Amino acid sequence: YVCSTWGNNHFKTFDGDVYQFPGICEYNFVSDCREAYKEFSVHIQRALNSNGHPEIQYILVKIKDIMVYLKPNLVVVDGRIVKTPYYSSGVLIESSEIYTKIYAKLGMVLMWNQQDALMVELDNKFNNHTCGLCGDYNGIQIYNEFINGDSSYNSITYGNMQKISKPTAKCEDPDETQALPSCNEHRDECQRLLTSPAFADCRLRLNLEMYIQACMQDKCACNGKEDSFCLCSTISEYSRQCSHAGGRPGEWRTQNFC
Repeated sequence: YVCSTWGNNHFKTFDGDVYQFPGICEYNFVSDCREAYKEFSVHIQRALNSNGHPEIQYILVKIKDIMVYLKPNLVVVDGRIVKTPYYSSGVLIESSEIYTKIYAKLGMVLMWNQQDALMVELDNKFNNHTCGLCGDYNGIQIYNEFINGDSSYNSITYGNMQKISKPTAKCEDPDETQALPSCNEHRDECQRLLTSPAFADCRLRLNLEMYIQACMQDKCACNGKEDSFCLCSTISEYSRQCSHAGGRPGEWRTQNFC
């Protein structure tokens, strides 16, 4: 099972909920939340880059007693910059120009494209034991993330609850009262892009509708700008998730598209 975040602040929990959360503080992306010994945690911090698009600035991963700090093209373990591939007590870190990957023997794989997209795969021994933006991994959508007991939360409230409190952090919580636009005028284009022949092998493997919705929100947020971030980040995520589900996406990038 996989939890991911990509592009214009989209998140997909282990249980399959997809939501948007535009926070720029440091957040608990996913952690082992058992009372006793916690085996791992993954924190992320986003910020807007020079083009005004959100990118992941850094990822902080704790695996048992090892602390890993990732930035684009930089891996720091326990305060030391290391060369990859790096291996130490059950943790393997690999990186290429495009991806940084961490394999942890305790049952976690993390993959970051060093820009906007992060994917964490967890062993199902962590069912019901996680917390953070990825949810509780109980196999039931909405419950305990957006509905907990008698309270219900919207995605912004839920996201704000995952903030790591740091006395020195200067970051505003996103406004919980903001409604997302409907963006229906972009449906046809997004549907056309995501059902192109290149993705024929993906249709039955993934929930197409949620990627169409994410793509529509991207188009809205970009106000007609046709830069690659607005068009390609959700399509790239769809392609990655398809491969991860055993599908074989065709060549969808062209000279003049993405």
